[in-house]
Amino acid sequence: MKKLLFAVIALISLQLTAQQDPTSWSTEVKKGSDQEYELITTAVIEPGWHVYSQTTSPENRGPIPTTLSFYEVEEQIELLGINEETGSYREYSPVWEFPVYQFSDAAVFKQKIKVLDTELTYILAEVFFMTCDEERCLRPKGVPLIFKLDPNAAVPPNVADVIETYLDEEKDPILAMAPEVSSFQVKEPQQKEEVQKDQDAKKKNDPEVADQEDKKDRSLWTIFIVAFLSGFAALLTPCVFPMIPLTVSFFTKQSKNRAKAISNAILYGVFIIVIYVLLGTVVTAIFGSESLNQLSTNVYFNVAFFLILVIFAASFLGAFEITLPQSWANKADEKANKGGIVGIFFMALALAIVSFSCTGPIVGSLIVEAASKGGLAPVIGMLGFSLAIALPFALFAIFPGWLNSLPKSGGWLTTVKVVLGFLELALAFKFLSAADLVFQTHYLEREVFLALWIAIFGGLALYLLGKINMPHHGPESSISVGRLFLGLIVLTFTIYMIPGLWGAPLKIISGFPPPLNYAEAPYGVGYTKLEANLELPEGAHLTVHDITAFHDYEQGRAYAQKVNKPILLDFTGWACVNCRKMEERVWSEPAILTMLKTDFVLISLYVDDKNKLPKEQQYRSEVTGKKVRTIGDKWMEFQKKNYQVAAQPLYVIKDKDGNDKGQPIAYTPEADRYEAWLRKGLEK
Repeated sequence: MKKLLFAVIALISLQLTAQQDPTSWSTEVKKGSDQEYELITTAVIEPGWHVYSQTTSPENRGPIPTTLSFYEVEEQIELLGINEETGSYREYSPVWEFPVYQFSDAAVFKQKIKVLDTELTYILAEVFFMTCDEERCLRPKGVPLIFKLDPNAAVPPNVADVIETYLDEEKDPILAMAPEVSSFQVKEPQQKEEVQKDQDAKKKNDPEVADQEDKKDRSLWTIFIVAFLSGFAALLTPCVFPMIPLTVSFFTKQSKNRAKAISNAILYGVFIIVIYVLLGTVVTAIFGSESLNQLSTNVYFNVAFFLILVIFAASFLGAFEITLPQSWANKADEKANKGGIVGIFFMALALAIVSFSCTGPIVGSLIVEAASKGGLAPVIGMLGFSLAIALPFALFAIFPGWLNSLPKSGGWLTTVKVVLGFLELALAFKFLSAADLVFQTHYLEREVFLALWIAIFGGLALYLLGKINMPHHGPESSISVGRLFLGLIVLTFTIYMIPGLWGAPLKIISGFPPPLNYAEAPYGVGYTKLEANLELPEGAHLTVHDITAFHDYEQGRAYAQKVNKPILLDFTGWACVNCRKMEERVWSEPAILTMLKTDFVLISLYVDDKNKLPKEQQYRSEVTGKKVRTIGDKWMEFQKKNYQVAAQPLYVIKDKDGNDKGQPIAYTPEADRYEAWLRKGLEK
């Protein structure tokens, strides 16, 4: 109560008569292409005073955020993107008694526009802001601004009156003090040396911002962990496992003392890591980090991945062995005999070559999966994989007594290899499904995909329970208890998938099969699609969970204006696994589903839609410089240009006129957090 009283006094009572003006504002116009311009607004702030960021919320006793309002914006100009700000940072404020986003010394705002009225020579605007020092605040005020598109343009003398009249008619002055927080972007500040530290503090003190910033890091950690576990799986194959005692014994016998043996074994492990990480680096360098991110939606790459994984699976199941040329292994062995550091490196290379028939399919699958994530994912994947393989060699060299506890090589190694073969085959159909979804051919609908997976995992269960055998297996009279338990787990999973043929959601594997609405019977066997019996708005479709959705932004926005509802903009993709997880696990929650059906107009923009745009609508991208030829290219350009993000899913809440409300949010598997974000957007 004390703080609230202080804020009220600071805003109204104490500063009503203040005559100070510690800020001065100026404008600049930069001409772009055609009728596009960049309007630059700069504030010079006297030492000791602060102006507040657009990110600042006036709720909870907060300072008034800076707002830029344009005169007759809808009739004469079109705002392109968001109003970017430079120079803001987060710092504790003695006046407000909590950290706030603010400017010191200078503030710069940049807004790109397109001029709709070709006769327009100047643009009128007003900046509304608040100024405070360390002890007090001045009364919030508005300053008229003039942006001259033509340097020689004649401006009426009563500009301030014109702007003030317009703003009074268009919006309540109180609302002007609480603008939409979403119409901004904080760029890397240039005015303060301490900004980087303040931006780090912003992440630390703002959980939502920190969460958005860390999503990529968490994704890389996931890739690392999966790759690490895959490395252990490769370790348990017939090509690698027997090499552990042989290699460790070699270092122990050839070294003069135990310390030397340990150092050689550790160096051996390091070289294994170097070899595999180098492979990931080469893949990233060849394709480029941005191109890798597009592999998951490229039809031809997905079909190629499908064929590669089927070949890998056949190899693991015993049809043939994939090996590198024997001459490579012989040359590596010759170099290894020379000893020293060079010899140890070639010993590691020889291991990678000789074990390729077992590790190759796993490495190939990891590269395929990591490549679809883009960036450094292939390098991180190979780091995790190689670390899992290298660790045992170093550990057993340090503790050679552990070798006695290792299980003997035998049929169980072949079992591991066969299990991996079945898993590779199941993963292959995920990539074929992605290609089918992108092209919308409906050859591999949900029922067909599930039938294939049921057959594959059913076969794996029968194999583990000893009912079927592989060509490279000898006769087995009994199975181990561990194999029995694993067989029962796989059998349970197989039975779990069967109801999916009749419309069960199967949330455990959501994201892998095609979505619920991409099926022969999306409402279950015997039920017909509601879309045929409903009068949907023009351009709308029934999507997952019978939510009415638009696939075109302008059509969706026009409908939102007609029914006076906010927009939920959904940047998605047919081949996007996380998008399917969100739809099937999060959107299905009753409270969220109700909001999506009744409170929002859903616009789902598929960035991998391969349908061609008409020739007259194709254009050159301002973001990438590439030709925008397909509908998917158009929506990807829209996403990158307005939100500087290329990953899906991305969700944005807009009002009926298309103005952003709040921060966008990406993949959010926590339903309660996603629901809170939706409700917060509705309130705004």
